[in-house]
Amino acid sequence: MKVPFFRPNISDGEINEVVDTLRSGWLTTGPKTKEFEERFARAVGAPHALALNSCTAALHLALEALGLREGQAVVVPTMTFAATAEVVRYMNAEPLLADVHPDTLQIDLEDAERRVKESRRKVVGIMPVHIGGMMADMDRIREFAERHSLWIVEDAAHSFPSAWRKDKEESWRWCGRGDSKVTCFSFYANKTITTGEGGMATTHDPELAERMRIMSLHGISKDAWKRFTASGSWYYEIVAPGFKYNLTDVAASIGLHQLERAEEFRKLREDVARRYRSGFEGLDYLELPPSSEDRIHSWHLFYIRLRLDKLKIDRARFIDLLKEMGIITSVHWMPLHLHPYYRETYGFSEGDFPEASRVWKRLISLPIFPGMKNEEVDYVIDSIRILCEKNEA
Repeated sequence: MKVPFFRPNISDGEINEVVDTLRSGWLTTGPKTKEFEERFARAVGAPHALALNSCTAALHLALEALGLREGQAVVVPTMTFAATAEVVRYMNAEPLLADVHPDTLQIDLEDAERRVKESRRKVVGIMPVHIGGMMADMDRIREFAERHSLWIVEDAAHSFPSAWRKDKEESWRWCGRGDSKVTCFSFYANKTITTGEGGMATTHDPELAERMRIMSLHGISKDAWKRFTASGSWYYEIVAPGFKYNLTDVAASIGLHQLERAEEFRKLREDVARRYRSGFEGLDYLELPPSSEDRIHSWHLFYIRLRLDKLKIDRARFIDLLKEMGIITSVHWMPLHLHPYYRETYGFSEGDFPEASRVWKRLISLPIFPGMKNEEVDYVIDSIRILCEKNEA
């Protein structure tokens, strides 16, 4: 059997909407992008949403709008994708890396506390990452940010739809509703909903929303697409050296129908996660990802952690053997401090972030996607069980 890491779930609704867009004569940013923004804003409970061509673009625009300057620093967990830190470098600022909790892989605020106090640069913000789709404790992050006078930008690339609460008596707080200055989502091909490539920024701050919108399209002072409508004008002004980050109507057409199916997709992913948890029960060779009754988990990722002391093979060989069995997996992620750019630029070593350095060597992300068949899930479970037992230390 062959099991891919991901298989997109595209219905006739998405296909027909794209065809309608192609026939409309309006392909770039236009009415369907605006509709997608409005619907997404309602879905997360935010007054402002800006559709963009990637989550990276959303993060970059957020930092620019917040006025991040050269020589300042932003707290970033070392266990994250390249984009979270590279957008800080776009602004000639420094990503102040912090270690993570080995169980949740979320940023370790105690470690971050020490690094903020020791930093020689002015630390102005923090960018938590909701890894795998389980939200971090935003109350603790807000308390940390307030204590150090920091703004918060959430990297929520994995986290739509996701929510959290302190206890069962509290209402759910949806990711993007306003726990931070800006929340940034991804619609890349393998994300919980997709536009092929794309992203979204949400905020409660109208000034930030306006600045991000202007900077998303060359710093033009008015919505560029309105120039070509009956109500628009040919005249525009460039007020800042902006970027080219807009989402197209073709992409938004896919997003409109993916958005309608977001909760359906989440439940299908949750079913896969539940089947994995049941299938791996009692298997002493690995540890499962955390879950909580106080989280609505998007289940973008289902990562396991190998107990290498109980196996005679390492993670790389484990992945290769799964591939030979027809199962494609991934790793999320090699920590930033281990990559050549950050090692060479900042002089990092493994020992600087011990928890992230240890846990990443054990991580494997298993296939999980809506539409994954029960027999595919069972095949992954059975294959991993066989592999572990054959390679017992």
